[in-house]
Amino acid sequence: MLRGLGEKYVGDLELIESPRYIFFGPDALKKTSETLRSLELEGKALIVTGGERTSKIALRLGEFIEGDGYEFHVHQVTSRHPDVREVEAAFKRLREFGAGFVIGVGGGRVLDVAKLTAHWAGVRYVSVPTSASHDGIASPSISFLLAETVKAVKGERWAKPESPTAVIADTRVITQAPDVTRKSGFGDLVAKITAVRDWELAHKLKDEPYSEYAASMALLSAQLAMQHAEDIRPGTEESTRLLVKALIGSGVAISIAGSSRPASGSEHLFSHALDRLAKEKGYRSAPHGIQCGLGAIMMAYLQGQDWERIRDSLRAVGAPVTAEEAGLEPHVVVEALTIAHTIRKRYTILGETGLTENAARKLAIRTGVIRQF
Repeated sequence: MLRGLGEKYVGDLELIESPRYIFFGPDALKKTSETLRSLELEGKALIVTGGERTSKIALRLGEFIEGDGYEFHVHQVTSRHPDVREVEAAFKRLREFGAGFVIGVGGGRVLDVAKLTAHWAGVRYVSVPTSASHDGIASPSISFLLAETVKAVKGERWAKPESPTAVIADTRVITQAPDVTRKSGFGDLVAKITAVRDWELAHKLKDEPYSEYAASMALLSAQLAMQHAEDIRPGTEESTRLLVKALIGSGVAISIAGSSRPASGSEHLFSHALDRLAKEKGYRSAPHGIQCGLGAIMMAYLQGQDWERIRDSLRAVGAPVTAEEAGLEPHVVVEALTIAHTIRKRYTILGETGLTENAARKLAIRTGVIRQF
């Protein structure tokens, strides 16, 4: 049985998992029952959601499908940084309720828990993003730190879910999300510029498998967003539609590649390092895409790419381009740069030995991410 195990190959045949249906636009939530019927999903749904705002949206969705004969139970993810215990709690509720499929309604942390819960249970998963803050809305990827906690307790295969069977992105709902999510989503998109270059580097130096098609799709998503940076404004449904479309494209690129390589490189290692330092030392961190955007500026400089264009596009959408704007301490940025290469076994421009403290400081100052300190 393929579902629940996360295989990418069947014999010599490559397996590409991607959403079967993608609905996005105003009032897309009303398409939920139709989508479920098209997927031949019946009976009970576990709706995994988050805080007050997303819980209200989840309840509204539940009422929509209840009117069409479905039963539902809403399960809230309470932790800001979910670990394996949150997934275990959601999985327990799924079993107790007897749900036959999972609907994730929320942002990144909620969708991560939802897709892992479905993966553990071997059932279908429908993604209903309430913000455009990341490309995980249409991909099998989950937060690196969450994946690490799951691997430590359950084993590696349990941290490798599949792509959602369907994505329902209501642009009216997403447009009403806090504006920082728009900036974060854009930051996660520009990160593909440096991620793909890192992947090319690993292919040439380490003979790592490489998919030109997946790489091209990821770059197209990033370039589309950057070309329209001036148009991605707060509070407009047109901006939301453009951003969501690009993020879905990036998520599909991950599905084609069979890994997060086209979407996650040295800039993501930098972001993960910041998250780890925040968790272990209590330092402040910023939203994932905000951190990836800062990382992309610096990694593009190391790669010899046009880092100023990346910085300027981030600035055009109002996203932070300095540690100060992101609420990060300069010394934390430097420390994260020095440990980023240790976060996971993934070859990038940082190499196998990483940056010295002095080199990290010079890099951050040269690109304007931090001031002299």
